[in-house]
Amino acid sequence: MTVLFTHSDCLNHVTPPGHPEQVARMRSVEAALAHFDTLDRREAPLGRDEDILRCHPRKYLDMIATHGPGPLDADTHMSEGSMQAARRGVGGAVAAVDAVLSGEVKNAFVATRPPGHHAETARPMGFCLFGNVSIAAKHALDFHDLSRVAVVDFDVHHGNGTQDLLWDEPRAFLATSQQMPLWPGTGDPSERGAHDNVLNVPLAPGSDGAVMRAEYEETVFPRLDAFQPELIIVSAGFDAHADDPLANLNWVEEDFVWLTEKLCAMADLHCGGRVVSVLEGGYDLDALGRSAAAHVQALRVA
Repeated sequence: MTVLFTHSDCLNHVTPPGHPEQVARMRSVEAALAHFDTLDRREAPLGRDEDILRCHPRKYLDMIATHGPGPLDADTHMSEGSMQAARRGVGGAVAAVDAVLSGEVKNAFVATRPPGHHAETARPMGFCLFGNVSIAAKHALDFHDLSRVAVVDFDVHHGNGTQDLLWDEPRAFLATSQQMPLWPGTGDPSERGAHDNVLNVPLAPGSDGAVMRAEYEETVFPRLDAFQPELIIVSAGFDAHADDPLANLNWVEEDFVWLTEKLCAMADLHCGGRVVSVLEGGYDLDALGRSAAAHVQALRVA
């Protein structure tokens, strides 16, 4: 059984006209998943201060909470509903971890926005306010007493925020593939974490799913296998799709399916199939919907 966490509050995070991280992204994902009538659908709860504070300092939380509508930087904006939406993202990721680790469900998909993998310890950026996936990983480690949590980020942009938040966490292993060169400019293989717990896999502009598959087979999966995770958390960005306007990789839906199946097989081998996937990027609306649906279908049959 796969559980879907989402919430209508995520429609109330309104960005300026023409902004790629728009309300329509949520509607596209919702429409694409509407025909999955066997999904266990649940409302994402509000993330608590104590959840956010696992990764971000109080001063940062207070700044976001009191900022009000307007830009945080050139790319990252807040509206009246942004804080509530961001808390749903945190709460959904944490609730998904709870549901999977309790044995209620085998895996989960968290369809919320704004995304989270660019939010650093005390800096919003790249459309992101809070590090949802990092918070979920810390929750699994601290609240559920796990010893090893793996995070795999296949968004086309480097998950600099996740890397920052998990850099000095020896109980977490982060594997992230990204187009290079591309914003935000981080993600070189030399960036390995304080405990050799970070693996960066750069992918050349114009490369396709075959290149990605080879890189994961040769570098990511052996490291994951050696780490023997007790839970796998996925930053599921679908902007590596060939139709995406913000990058230059040439993946198609079948590539996301292949990668999802491989990660689920790794989870079957090491942690009873326990996978939590959290939506990140994806900015061509049709490609986002198709890719998210393909990803969730792969989770359902895993």
